[in-house]
Parts: sequence; C-alpha cells; structure tokens
Amino acid sequence: MRFKNKVAVVLGGNSGIGLATARAFAAEGARLVITGRDEKTLNAAAGEIANCRAVRCDMADLEALDAFYAGVKAQEGRIDCLFVNAGVGGFAPVPEVSTELWDQIMNVNLRGAFFAAQKALPLMGRGGSIVFTGSVGAVLSMVGGSVYAAAKAGLRAVARNMAKELVAEGIRVNNLSPGPTETPLLGRGGHMTQDQMTAVADHLRSVVPMGRMGTPEEIARAVLFLSCDEASFITGIDMYVDGGCVEIG
Repeated sequence: MRFKNKVAVVLGGNSGIGLATARAFAAEGARLVITGRDEKTLNAAAGEIANCRAVRCDMADLEALDAFYAGVKAQEGRIDCLFVNAGVGGFAPVPEVSTELWDQIMNVNLRGAFFAAQKALPLMGRGGSIVFTGSVGAVLSMVGGSVYAAAKAGLRAVARNMAKELVAEGIRVNNLSPGPTETPLLGRGGHMTQDQMTAVADHLRSVVPMGRMGTPEEIARAVLFLSCDEASFITGIDMYVDGGCVEIG
C-alpha cells in the first residue's frame, strides 16, 4: 500500500501500459484519476478499478487539459503522482512521412506531454513525482519510427531539464523508456498496412535479447517504483525497461 492517501493521475490510463499502471496504483491504495480519448474504454476501466474517476481528455488539446486539471483541483485537491503516458504511434517509412503525420505525433507525444506536466505543477508539491513514458526508440533505430523517435528523444530531454528545474521544489521527474511492449499502440493511426505492421513487430521482437516483447504489467511495476517514496533519491533519469535492448542488444 505504498500509495495509500495519495492521488495518482494517469494520462492515457484506459489501455495498454496506462491501464496496467492504473490498476497497479489502485491496488496499492491510490485515489486515482485516469484520462483517455475513448469513452468506451474509459468507462470500462473506471468500472473495474476501485476508487477511480475517468475523464475524457485529449492531451493534445491544451484547453481540455486546463479543464481537466480544474476538475482535479475541485475534486481531488492535489496530485501526488503524475504519469504522463498518453501517446500515439503513427509509424511510417521515411518516404511516406507527411507533415500531417509529423504534427499529429509531435502534438501529442512531445508538445502535449510537456504541457500536461507543466499544467499539473500548481497541484503538486514536495514529494511529488512525474513520470513520462519515453521509448528506447529515442536512442535506437527502428524501421518506420523516425517521427516517433524524434518526439520521444525530445521528451527525454524535456524530462532531464524539467527535473533540474523542479528539484528545488521537491518534485522528482523521470523518464521511463519501455522496449517493445505488447500494446495496441503500433497499429494506431492507420499509416501502415498490415504487412508493414507485421514486419515492424517482427523486427521489434528480433532486437530484444530476451526474445520477446514486454508486458504492460512489467512496465507498470517500474512506473510505480519511480513514483513511490522508495525512489526518493532518483530524479532526471531515463530508465530502460526493455529486455536488454539498449545495454546488451
């Protein structure tokens, strides 16, 4: 019960890594707020997770973020743990990258993630934790992943600099970079054919020394560690949870 009497907010908590993390926070006593863009999956998550409030919110919409945090202030009063997990995939080979795809990915994965954290700060205080979902794609090459990698590399830099600025406020900021993980992200956006998606998935598995993709639950356990008081002397890091891809791959 590491999060008893704490308020945890999971942006993008209605599927994949976010949903697994929301379940884990709730299991350890957190008062939970989750967001997502799909009302059906949000309602399903809220229905299964105890002490959970679900709010439909697009992280790329800054006005929607303002309204969301106003609701958190009114109902929960504060944020102790913020997990900025919402994101889009939209992988495409370099010749097929359009300006629309570039803007779509950057608006959510980098611009949206930055302002989601910035706008939460008035609700956070000493002992607070922010964790961003990065990607090993920020430091490794990946077929079809140039735009996604650029956004995640930018987010990695954001986390380091934000950690530096907020350390005096007692707020820790860390980036967590999953390796290939079994989530719905790969197929989102409709920018790849089924054959292209299969090729990317096969490539991802091939680069993991453990020979498999990770599970959302394995990533969630790392998020909870970075968010809890056991990690009180950790800030500004990029934690790889990747089956060995970066260090021994």
